[in-house]
Amino acid sequence: MTAVSKKRLLAAAAGITAVTLTLTACGGGSNGNEGDGDGGGSSSGSLVIGTTDKVTVLDPAGSYDNGSFAVMNQVFPFLLNTPYGSPDVEPDIAESAEFTSPTEYTVKLKPGLKWANGNDLTSSDVKFTFDRQVAINDPNGPASLLYNLDSVETPDDTTVVFHLKSENDQLFPQILSSPAGPIVDEDVFAADALTSDQDIVDGKAFAGQYTITGYKFNELVSYEAYDGYQGLLGPAKTDKVAVKYFAEASNMKLEIQQGKIDVAWRSLSATDIEDLRGNDDVKVVDGPGGEIRYITFNFDTQPFGAKTPEADPAKALAVRQAAASLIDRDELSEQVYKGTYTPLYSYVPAGLTGAVEPLKEMYGDGAGKPDAAKAAQLLADAGVETPVTLNLQYSNDHYGPSSADEYALIKDQLEKDGLFTVNLQTTEWVTYAEERTSDVYPAYQLGWFPDYSDADNYLTPFFLTENFLVNHYANQEVNDLILQQAATPDAGERTALIEEIQNKVAADLSTLPYLQGAQVAVVGTDVEGAEDTLDPSFKFRYAALSKG
Repeated sequence: MTAVSKKRLLAAAAGITAVTLTLTACGGGSNGNEGDGDGGGSSSGSLVIGTTDKVTVLDPAGSYDNGSFAVMNQVFPFLLNTPYGSPDVEPDIAESAEFTSPTEYTVKLKPGLKWANGNDLTSSDVKFTFDRQVAINDPNGPASLLYNLDSVETPDDTTVVFHLKSENDQLFPQILSSPAGPIVDEDVFAADALTSDQDIVDGKAFAGQYTITGYKFNELVSYEAYDGYQGLLGPAKTDKVAVKYFAEASNMKLEIQQGKIDVAWRSLSATDIEDLRGNDDVKVVDGPGGEIRYITFNFDTQPFGAKTPEADPAKALAVRQAAASLIDRDELSEQVYKGTYTPLYSYVPAGLTGAVEPLKEMYGDGAGKPDAAKAAQLLADAGVETPVTLNLQYSNDHYGPSSADEYALIKDQLEKDGLFTVNLQTTEWVTYAEERTSDVYPAYQLGWFPDYSDADNYLTPFFLTENFLVNHYANQEVNDLILQQAATPDAGERTALIEEIQNKVAADLSTLPYLQGAQVAVVGTDVEGAEDTLDPSFKFRYAALSKG
């Protein structure tokens, strides 16, 4: 028996025009509770946050990037979430969540949940959310994370049963807290297509700690605390938050120095951060790092790719291997990022269980340094004439102000021994996100800010046959090992599988990882709670901030 679906009605507030809030950096101080999840207390004050991140779309089915998720994380409800200061998931708007059989994960919702527009939030919304995520399967969305989901059943209005394809899925609870997990209002969102940002805002389709009260795409988002939120994180500590989007990090630095914004987050240049550490009017807060930088190769359109006139898989592999042997990670770390990013020699960053460093041994000099002679030999053995022409794309506005310097240096590293001719090109993120999934770029920059703190999140989205990269990489053995590790309850056995996957992918070089970094926020001296926002869950939460 399934719960009766709600009638598809126009949201009562669908025609209301959102009004942009004008907030200043000198709002009142907070005297609310600490967001401890008890549902009590009050909040006050206002904050202005600056970012150079960009939103792709607000619809969770259509975006899988940090800028979009930073908004979703404030306004949409999740079945499970991570409490402040912890990487572990716990029930959020759910009152319980557990495996009721090896292939059934059952979630019980808290009673009386409401959307900000007054609609009831029930199991029907949850089923609708995941059904549409899979049905839409947008190339820029997170549907690839739901690879093990078979179907969703709703026995009553507060019960959801997820039927899984494989038994003992160790990652499914984490996935429910990831970008695949925001629950949406079925009375506002379309079942088979993305819903526009303005329709979402006008429909007040929110039930997280905040609602959006004003929205100018990639200029300003205005938030107001939602008193109907009944979840794990508790009430927001600040009544109103405005997030201002900057095209240039230098302008964001200037405004944090002048006190015009309270928080600057993602991303200032390494030089700016170093400079601000000596400024007594602000404080620089460092958080645990999970972000990585890597080059993605399109297996169809890269040099000698499958759909090029000179298609040759052995030569294509040699091109990737040669590039891996020429990258100087230490130089990138120190020269561009002043040590705020560190060299990365695998797909899983250091610090996570199962992380190994196969690229250090397999490429370059075998100890982490570049080796031009080895790169030349790899190309010669495959019969590749040099220099190899490589069209390499990067985003000029998504991965921080140092991307231009980063990729200028990578170009120099690849070209300096005459083995490559690199045509370096750049595109703004909104266009970039569309074109990279349309085989436009033979090789291109990506970064990864994790969804949850487990090695799987650096493997599953990238290297399953149906993957987020859409770069035509397919290795059935790797695919099967990824599915196996996710369903292996023994920790030692699972770690061994994670290590094996990294070694096999390193041999294929679907992507070329080279740096990992920490989270850094710059805040005014009267801002409290920034340490909580940069916690081991890798999620930045505006609701943890207040002005003291």
